[in-house]
Amino acid sequence: MKTQAKKPNVIIVMTDQQRADLRKSNGYPLDVMPFLDAWAKSGVDFNRAYSPNPTCMPARVSMFTGRYASAHRVRTNYNGPDAVYSEDLLDVLKKAGYRAALCGKNHTHRNPEKDFDFYASCGALGDTKPPSQDKNERLHDEYIETLDSMETYTPSPGGLKGQKTYRIVSSALEFIDGCQKDEPFFLWVSILDPHNPYQACEPYFEMFSPESLPPLATSVADLTGKGHRFPWMRGIWEKVLGEDIDDRIQRARSNYHGMLRMIDDQFKRLVEGLRDRGIEDDTLIIFLSDHGDFIGEYGLLRKGPDLPDILTRIPMIWAGPGVTPQPRNDEDCINTVDILPTICDMLGIPIPFGAQGKSIAPLLTGGPKPLGEYDIAYAESGYGGQYWTDEDELNVITEGASIQWRTFDELNTWTQCGQVRMVRKGDYKIQVDMQGTGYLYNLAKDPYEVNNLWECPGHISAKAEMLTVLAAEIMRVEGTIPAPHRRYRVKRHPKGFWRQKYASQDTGVVTQ
Repeated sequence: MKTQAKKPNVIIVMTDQQRADLRKSNGYPLDVMPFLDAWAKSGVDFNRAYSPNPTCMPARVSMFTGRYASAHRVRTNYNGPDAVYSEDLLDVLKKAGYRAALCGKNHTHRNPEKDFDFYASCGALGDTKPPSQDKNERLHDEYIETLDSMETYTPSPGGLKGQKTYRIVSSALEFIDGCQKDEPFFLWVSILDPHNPYQACEPYFEMFSPESLPPLATSVADLTGKGHRFPWMRGIWEKVLGEDIDDRIQRARSNYHGMLRMIDDQFKRLVEGLRDRGIEDDTLIIFLSDHGDFIGEYGLLRKGPDLPDILTRIPMIWAGPGVTPQPRNDEDCINTVDILPTICDMLGIPIPFGAQGKSIAPLLTGGPKPLGEYDIAYAESGYGGQYWTDEDELNVITEGASIQWRTFDELNTWTQCGQVRMVRKGDYKIQVDMQGTGYLYNLAKDPYEVNNLWECPGHISAKAEMLTVLAAEIMRVEGTIPAPHRRYRVKRHPKGFWRQKYASQDTGVVTQ
């Protein structure tokens, strides 16, 4: 029997480190995620969705607060307590009467045990709390602990039911079964995969063999035009992976593809679980990832330097109540920071003060949209200061970025220092750092950002326009917290819009 909830249930399914382009619906030769591609047709699949910061914790805090990292101040994976915001998504939905659950990885400013009504932990490196009593789960967890976060060459023990993605979906369904029928719920299904260690159980381990994978679009030769941090990263990986680095990257690619298919099967299990319980039509589902992964491009793995599309462009699909099925949206730019304002708009709740995202509800309904509002994608990285280089006296091992060259933490002092900002508008994308080093790309002709047009005479006007757009975006996300005192008031559009012309009347509001 169909549940008649007063408000729609909200489920956010977030994968960890999933590239946007490795789907057949996006032109990829392999059918890696068939269910996701088919399910996307029931909603809106955004081809120009971006992460605000290609780092786990900054991106996740941005999703909850609707704020960029430069505003919420969580600019590394270790700054959760520093988050600056007025109210976040959890505050808003709990005030609206939602029961809240986190199943999977947290890595935000929130305390999952205290802040959620239901919490089922799954850490990335086998640190399930409390330790599992199930034999298959324990086999898997103990195995993960031995991997040093690297790629594997045999199927993972414990089978599918030992995999954390399977366990996360199981706990999500357990939470749903414990909810009252008249009580709306918010469920964050935070999947650990396809984050490293790149591992897979049968049948996924051999599903996409290294020999069957399409060739990479870039190579190590393309590093020369990417700035000093890219070749520095390659040098570290060569030291860690050794002479067979290219074969090891290919094995990591194979496992990554298998992990994507496992995610696809478990997402199908979750959606069919909603369908079997008669609540699919009452549930808004948002599928996205926190950021991407090099997974072989430029001869690199994981993430780290700067803001290439491989790391910043993410899958994002909305389906459910309030969403009209449409063809894939290849035109409009959206961002993870837009999730909070959009949910507020759909539920008729005021957007919290300080939120910097905008409602994408007009794109979900297919109706009139504010002119120019979705033309631009913006992202940022860096915790400040100058660049650390080989001339400095820092050491990768003593800094904790490597354990005796067995493994490597790509998010470190070298890759995360400084400040980098980027915008995309139309086919062009520009990136500038705090020293004025710039990159300009035409993504329609150069999607993997190999040909830097920064000094090209034929692109002077495009460069000037993009610099203006970037400067405006940097000022726009400066942030309004703390609010000014006395008689100074902050004018905000109720849906988070900023452009000068709107399809309907501008109903700007004054908020202190």
